[in-house]
Amino acid sequence: MDHAFARAMWRVLEPLHSVTYFEPGCIAANKDAGLRGYWMGYFAARSAPLGAAGPELVTATFFNFSPAMVARALPDAWGFADPDTVLEVRQRAAAAALRAMAPEIAAAADAALPALRAAVASAPSGGRPLFAANREVANPADPVEELWQALTALREHRGDGHVAALVAAGLDGIEALVLFAADTGSGPEVWLPIRGWSESDWAAAQSRLAERALLDTDGAVTPAGKALREHIEARTDALAATAYRDIAGIDAALTALTPAARSVTATKVVKSPIFLATGKP
Repeated sequence: MDHAFARAMWRVLEPLHSVTYFEPGCIAANKDAGLRGYWMGYFAARSAPLGAAGPELVTATFFNFSPAMVARALPDAWGFADPDTVLEVRQRAAAAALRAMAPEIAAAADAALPALRAAVASAPSGGRPLFAANREVANPADPVEELWQALTALREHRGDGHVAALVAAGLDGIEALVLFAADTGSGPEVWLPIRGWSESDWAAAQSRLAERALLDTDGAVTPAGKALREHIEARTDALAATAYRDIAGIDAALTALTPAARSVTATKVVKSPIFLATGKP
């Protein structure tokens, strides 16, 4: 299975998975479960497969969030809703969102689930904690909920591999974010509010990257920085491709899921176009 297929699959599964972060019904479902505020809902829902995880584990596995931002949500979240409840809520809400945004999703689930089940079952889990935790989540009876959970597991499989590639490149969480921002033309005003870092954190990361000649003194990405970004993305694709190798029907699954992903994207509810255009920081 080549790397281009892994990238194509990611461009489809990312919007289908990401309704959980952006669709109003999904956000409201976390609140109705007792979670306080958007970010408590985000950190609790995404980390729920790990159990009642604390802030250090979640900071390590999510990678590019400020530790202080995570600590404002966890472990307090588990006093309002336990992980099993959060898991059930997020699956149910995501499936409802997909049915509303992509009417073809039920047919896509019927067509794609056999191959996706096989991919989730056979994908390597070593060094991939978020994937392994999501693989252990029991499959719900509803096929669209099961589809969303399978896509989520594969999305986290790719994300775990991406973190491994960043660590191997000698980048910490904020350095990865600053290099990504410089390479894609986005600035700290985009990222600081949604990742919790301070302006001084950002400046210090820029200085460290400049010392490695990955940024210039003005904070612009250098040829070496671009080359490292390209290497990281290539390694991420290569690691993600291991989930799809020798899976019967996986090409047909991608074909079946593509119209639903386009329907979700067309609603403009999922607000992560920079990730889909350039790769995940």
